This record gives sequence, C-alpha cells and structure tokens, in this order.
Amino acid sequence: MSEILIENVNKYYGNAHVIKDISISISDQSFTVLVGPSGCGKSTLLRMIAGLEQVNSGNIFMDGSKINDLPPKDRNIAMVFQSYALYPHMSVFNNMAFGLKLEKRPKNEINDRVIEAAKILQIEDYLGRKPRQLSGGQRQRVAIGRAITRNPRVFLFDEPLSNLDAALRSDMRIELTELHAKLDATMIYVTHDQTEAMTLADNIVVLNNGQIEQVGTPIELYKKPQTIFVAGFIGSPKMNFLTGKLAQKFGGDTIGIRPEDISISASRGELEVKLRHLEHLGPDTLCYCNSKEYGQILVRESGIRSYNREQTLHVNFNKKDVHIFKGDRRI
Repeated sequence: MSEILIENVNKYYGNAHVIKDISISISDQSFTVLVGPSGCGKSTLLRMIAGLEQVNSGNIFMDGSKINDLPPKDRNIAMVFQSYALYPHMSVFNNMAFGLKLEKRPKNEINDRVIEAAKILQIEDYLGRKPRQLSGGQRQRVAIGRAITRNPRVFLFDEPLSNLDAALRSDMRIELTELHAKLDATMIYVTHDQTEAMTLADNIVVLNNGQIEQVGTPIELYKKPQTIFVAGFIGSPKMNFLTGKLAQKFGGDTIGIRPEDISISASRGELEVKLRHLEHLGPDTLCYCNSKEYGQILVRESGIRSYNREQTLHVNFNKKDVHIFKGDRRI
C-alpha cells in the first residue's frame, strides 16, 4: 500500500506563502498529475512529499504513518527530475546500479535489479554505453530505470519530459502509462503541460497560486470545470469566454464555450463575426473570428475549410455545452 494523505500543508519562503493549506488524498497505485502554471507550487509540493523541502505546518502521511520529519532516504520514494542527472563517466549499468551500491546490496541482487529494469524500459542493449552516447529519450529511460531498481513505494516525476522534442514526449507519455501498468506503483507527476496531464493521469490536481483549484479525472475537468481558471487552463485550444448581454442571457456573468462546440454558418447564427485567420491542421481547421461586441472567438471545425479573410460569417453555440460562471465559479 502506498496511499499518501496531505493534510492542511503550508509552505513559506520568508514572507512568501507558496503552499496554502493544501489537503488531498492520493490513492494507492494511482497516477496523479499535479498541473498548473509556473510558480503555482506544484514542484514545491512534490519536493515536500519527497522530504527535500520542509513542511512549515500541516502533515503528510504515507500508509497512515506521518512522514514530516522522516529523511528522504527513509521514505522509500524515488524521484525523476527534469535534468537526467546521470554520471557522465559511468556506464548505463553503473548509473542504474549506483543507488543500490550505496545501499551495499549484494552484487547478484544489483545485477538482477538492473537487468530487470532495463528489460522493462527496453534499454538492455545500452547498458555498456556512456550517457553521451545516448539520445535524450534514452537518457531519460536510464534515469527512470535508476528509480525502478530501488523498488520504491512511490515514484515522483518533476517535469521529466520537458527537455525532449514533441515526438519523443509523445512516445514517452505512452511508455510511462505502460510502465505504471506494469509496476502497479503509486506515481505523482508534475507538469505545466495540460496535454501531458490529460493523457497520463488517472487523477489531476490543478494548482493555482499555491492552492487547489479542482481535483478530478481528465474528463471531469474537461467537461465540468468548476472555475474559470480550470476552464481556461484545461483544453487545447483554449475555451472562449464571453461576458455582457450574451452571458446574462444564460444567467451568468461569464459563459465559456470550447472551440469545437461552436459551428460556423455563412448566413445565419447567434453572432455575426469576421474571419481573421485560418489554421489548417489537416483533420481540423481553427478559425480565428472577431465579434465587434465580444472580441476574438475561436472555432474548431472538422476537415479542411476555405473561408476568405475578412469574410462575414455567423457562429452558433451548442447550448448544452455552454459553461456558465458567476464570478469565477461554475453554476
């Protein structure tokens, strides 16, 4: 069992209150993603779970035991960082074995654990190489392999894919989900990339300014965002927000509508707009439109579209998919 309970946790750096009374339960064997913009406190929270940052108030429990004052080495947690942190003079095998050697594990046990981790990550052929002889994706696999060899109760990932190019990030996301299924481990993953959060997580914790905005599955956050912040942060391209008379018509201060829940008509619709720009994505076309009253409205249409710039068009909203907000809260 590797359930983690965070209870009314606060963190200060001088007068800066960076983690503000956060409480959350992270289930055993779950893949939980902490997501939010830069400076929201997600990495600080992860480091407090690891024992690398002190908890100023509140408590952190693992399997019912309080771990606030437990040294990092005694928490049985493995952490994978954004930087690979590999020893350049060591082979892949020795990089993966390093922690086990520090623990003075028997040689045969070290060898078995490294080989097993290498097989899981499909890097058996690279065990004799040095890090400089590896690609970025291979180096990140070695860093993850080093964590696997320790058989930790919990894996912590701090933006591990941010140094990789887009194609490798996509591949590694698939590998991480498969790794989670193989190991049945509790994994906590920090990212600012909402696409990573949506594709990796069983559960997402959205953080903003040191506080939790919402916790839920990817679909829950996408379909029923509880605040304007979550509605604008989750989903790509971003949700459209409109105020004024149109919002009042729906009974709110603000309404949100996702680009794919708007359709375009050449003759009749809810609003008259002018086309500013088209982005052809192949299966979809993004239509950047402008309304005199409401500003930019982004529409996502399937297929290839061929409107003219500055063409007058009309947009219609799929009313069942309109999100209504009073203040910054969903109603």
